[in-house]
Amino acid sequence: MTVEFDHRAIGTPEEDWARAAPWDGAPAFLLDADHLVVVAAHPDDETLGAGGLLWIAARRGIPVSVIVVTDGERSHPSASADLARRRRRELLDAVDDLTGGCAVHFLGLPDGGVRESVAELRRALRGLLTFDPAVRSTIVTPWWGDGHRDHRVVGEVVVEVAQLGGRVLGYPIWLWHWGHPDDMDASAWRVLALDDAAREAKARALRRHVTQIAPVADAPGDGVMLHEEMLRHFAREFEVFIEAETSVPASTPVADFDARYARHDDPWGVDARWYERRKRELVLAVLSRERFVRALEIGCGTGALTQRLAGRCDQVVAFDVSSRAVARTRARVGEMAGVSIEERDARDALPAGPFDLVVLSELAYYWSTSDLAAVVRSIDDVLACDGMLVLCHWRHPISDAPMTGDAVHALVAASGHFASLSRLVEEDVVIEVLVRSAADLSIAHETGIIP
Repeated sequence: MTVEFDHRAIGTPEEDWARAAPWDGAPAFLLDADHLVVVAAHPDDETLGAGGLLWIAARRGIPVSVIVVTDGERSHPSASADLARRRRRELLDAVDDLTGGCAVHFLGLPDGGVRESVAELRRALRGLLTFDPAVRSTIVTPWWGDGHRDHRVVGEVVVEVAQLGGRVLGYPIWLWHWGHPDDMDASAWRVLALDDAAREAKARALRRHVTQIAPVADAPGDGVMLHEEMLRHFAREFEVFIEAETSVPASTPVADFDARYARHDDPWGVDARWYERRKRELVLAVLSRERFVRALEIGCGTGALTQRLAGRCDQVVAFDVSSRAVARTRARVGEMAGVSIEERDARDALPAGPFDLVVLSELAYYWSTSDLAAVVRSIDDVLACDGMLVLCHWRHPISDAPMTGDAVHALVAASGHFASLSRLVEEDVVIEVLVRSAADLSIAHETGIIP
């Protein structure tokens, strides 16, 4: 939702909010996290909406990161060309006051043009918001219903990216200006109490944002951005955060796969489509060893890749959760030497290792994040010390899959178990080879071409 409003108007008085107190009865915001990330659409958002939270987190010893999407360079139309630099400096000083120093990332996207740069924003956030299932992350962002277009887009993209994991809450800023207490649905609101020290620290930090609380020029539009009535909303004895729904759906039911194989001999066109045939060649091409001793294929489908792996491996153990898929793989590979086919669910247990090659192709996005994390731990248990894990996944959304292929690869990387040896990214597919350590794995060195 984008709301038309004039920041120069008085807006809804703080007395109206205090009288209605829509936050009364809202649960407390419990900061139970190993890492706090505060995202700001513009410099000063972090202090206005979450300054008290930053202060409290730092005092509790919780690691803090701040991500600033734009430099807010268009807040004053006729301001000097160095407004972006000034606003960055103001933010650094404010955050330093609140936290004593923390990681700050400036993305430098255009102020007022975040929607037009949403692909770049998504990529940047995926790189910065790394999720480890063992680390409890809390992310706060401008609220996606705040009315300001940049705030809305930033909030929506953060919630989208956080499907990888972590708790997300939005902090309202312009809602207090244009909104009306009687219209509020406070069911998802969470309230963080601020003691005197936190309020004083927040007030000091706000004074750092000189370009927003004082005129920067005499030209029309270059006056005070945050007038006294607006600032009263942020002098409260608490901060309000709005909980986001970021839970990933459960894993796709096993019955769905059997149903697909019942309807079609080749449900995903692995034999009929050139795309699929080429992709198998790419998977085989990225393997940096000519031969492997023992390979594990998780989710063999109809056995098209199983058959090709048999030519590169002394032994192949392949399995699928669908009994119909297992039957088709067995029919394809026949009595090929060294190939064994099983019906099993990777989320229950993997065959006993060690394996020097594990292949997980076009399957993991059908799992929930927790199921994927469990399988990754199991792979870590059965992969040989010098083994390789190959991931291959479709990058476009899949209607019945909880995750995207990109999300799968990001979660595996965030697990910390493996290092990326090579990565092929196309518009449609991502193929990645992961190892225990990327050091000293030159093919030329391993095969004696170079010493």
